[in-house]
Amino acid sequence: MADPSSLSLWHAVSRDRRERPSLAGALDVDLAIVGGGFSGLSTALHTAEKGLSVAVLEAEIIAWGATGRNAGFVVPNFAKMDPVNVTAQLGPERGERLIDFAAGSADLVFDLIERHGIACDALQNGWIQPAHSPEALEKVKSRADQWARRGRPAVALNASEVQALTGARGYAGGWMDRSGGVLNPVEYAVGLADAAEKAGARIFEHSRVMSIDRAADGWRLKTAGGSVRAGKVLIATNAYGGPLDPTLSRTYFPLKVFQIATAPLPRAIRSRLLPGGQGVGDTRRNLFTFRFDSANRLISGGMHVFGAGADARVPQTIWRRLGRHLDLPDLPPLEYSWSGMAAVEPDFLPRLVDLGPGLIAGFACNGRGIAMTTAMGKVLADWADGANASDLPLPFAPPSPIPFHGLIQHAPNMLLPWSMLRDRLDAA
Repeated sequence: MADPSSLSLWHAVSRDRRERPSLAGALDVDLAIVGGGFSGLSTALHTAEKGLSVAVLEAEIIAWGATGRNAGFVVPNFAKMDPVNVTAQLGPERGERLIDFAAGSADLVFDLIERHGIACDALQNGWIQPAHSPEALEKVKSRADQWARRGRPAVALNASEVQALTGARGYAGGWMDRSGGVLNPVEYAVGLADAAEKAGARIFEHSRVMSIDRAADGWRLKTAGGSVRAGKVLIATNAYGGPLDPTLSRTYFPLKVFQIATAPLPRAIRSRLLPGGQGVGDTRRNLFTFRFDSANRLISGGMHVFGAGADARVPQTIWRRLGRHLDLPDLPPLEYSWSGMAAVEPDFLPRLVDLGPGLIAGFACNGRGIAMTTAMGKVLADWADGANASDLPLPFAPPSPIPFHGLIQHAPNMLLPWSMLRDRLDAA
């Protein structure tokens, strides 16, 4: 495995982490969790707090996958769907339950951080979505109103308010959810792991699950060094499941996302940008994001068009874009760059996949990983404790492979040039 400090900025700057053992021998638990990311760790914590026995099996180290490779935004809403769209698709009762689930997800994250004393540079000052065009502004004003009518701290912003809050010029306006925020995702994940272990969960690193087989008394999971008998199993690998269940890999679009961090900005420049420390993700199809970490590094991300040399080319492209959009001709140089894989559902909604009696896979990212997966873990603990999965607030159904997945799985990346052109036309 690569040196953990080379995986991302967050791995490099996080405090000394404690090595956890690999699985050796046989173990018997109520719930086995495959994957040591946000969803697996949150599920482990909330399930252990109910008094059930839990084992987490992580193939590499805690926060090795998308959990440790994102930008650290805590966003309590859906990536592409507004509440009115969710109720139209799922129906009023199911839709409102999912909306309530999402609405409280950021508060849950920050409550856990406070309750367990997790040191992860957490700041709950809000998440801002600026509108890049007049048409986008009408959509985000409606979005803010829909959330505000449900009692959420959502407010519409005019152009001058967006500029004052972000320091970025040229936006038509936007909206902010004041319950959102930012944090160091690796330190948050490690904090969840520590809290889960204190509650009684057992966490194993370097314990790749090689098979999951039905047994008379539940399920049996095998690793190179041992086995686990579990009454129930959660697959929480997101886009990093590999060959564990090939059917699952055809139910989402794998999206490679790059992130960068500059060297720390000078104080005079830093004071102009995001004085309140919020996170920003605008309405462009080629999404533009930015935030600061605790050392005043400016962080941004983006997708890429397929081609040779992407790992070297794309970070430079994101860096130049950052300087252009924020009017920073003297933008400090790149200090870190990294990438990760996200699992994007066709409807951009979180979901639970029914893989058999007592066997579930959870997908809740779609660009909203920290908040949604943490909240998913809390409701999955109810399932582990006997609740019917179909009664949970998340959609629950057998796997639904995407037709012609082999041909269209990389469509989001391949369509990026068209998305960029449409963004330019919107701004013209």
